[in-house]
Amino acid sequence: MAGSAFAASDIAIETPKLRAAVRRSGYVSGIAAGSFADLRTGARDLGFGLDIVDWIMEPGSDAAYRDQLTGDLKYETGNLYHGAIAKRSIEGPQICTQAKELNPEVLHGPDFTAVRSSWKYRVAAPGRMVGSEWRQTIVFPHNTRYFLSSDRIASVNSSDAMFLRIDMPGHIKHKAGDTFEEVYLSYHGRIRSREFLHDFPPDAKFRYSRGAAPPRRLIRAYKIRGGPWLAGMTLNAGDVYEAWCHQRGYVCMIEEIGGRPVKAGGNFGAAFIVGYFDSIEEMNEVYDRHAGHSRLTVTASAWKLEA
Repeated sequence: MAGSAFAASDIAIETPKLRAAVRRSGYVSGIAAGSFADLRTGARDLGFGLDIVDWIMEPGSDAAYRDQLTGDLKYETGNLYHGAIAKRSIEGPQICTQAKELNPEVLHGPDFTAVRSSWKYRVAAPGRMVGSEWRQTIVFPHNTRYFLSSDRIASVNSSDAMFLRIDMPGHIKHKAGDTFEEVYLSYHGRIRSREFLHDFPPDAKFRYSRGAAPPRRLIRAYKIRGGPWLAGMTLNAGDVYEAWCHQRGYVCMIEEIGGRPVKAGGNFGAAFIVGYFDSIEEMNEVYDRHAGHSRLTVTASAWKLEA
């Protein structure tokens, strides 16, 4: 990508509407930070990347085996990062910072470009197996200002409520709200940037936790100052277990997918749309055309969303 700070090994993607990069090494998974460019407006993402992937987790405290956990799996609560919500890691490490290297496969279709990545977790909590596989598929249609993606876990462990933690769409770097005007959460509403001037934990406000009836849409977006919205949509709202939007030096937009019983040998995941939109109404229209899907499959000739 000419004029960028990206490595020669990065996968550069360009369509008539967008530019982006996928990293093979370093801070991996999803779309590389600052690379996602809207060619109509010149806008770029404001955080550390889009659809970035962390650990496999479940509810509950890790106090019973805290001293046995490695640094890659420790999950401390009672702080501004994680709040007081009791959760523990099943497998790790955090893919984005610790996997270090991926070997993505690139497919060039007749009207799209796709990237498929996978990685096996290499550490596990006491009493758990190691080796669950994360698989990510990203598709760039050539005629849209958004891409589609999916993250899935093929698990070697069982859990009553296993989930995968990701950034969706991504975090927001800012100084006193200088880079963005507002945040939109479909389950909450519009939030002005001034609400994020001071740090607060994820359970203080703007937290989503799945109830008996998921919302009609699960959309999380931010309005770039002087530019378009950058939105992340989970196409089956029921796939989201919890989602946070809190301030910890930056606006942290963590999303957890799954949170239901999984048996060893089973799998779970979700499908997303991430991209640029001129209005909330446009987001809703795109969401409704693709709603209800949890999988994204791709071949050399076609891609398809599936339930």
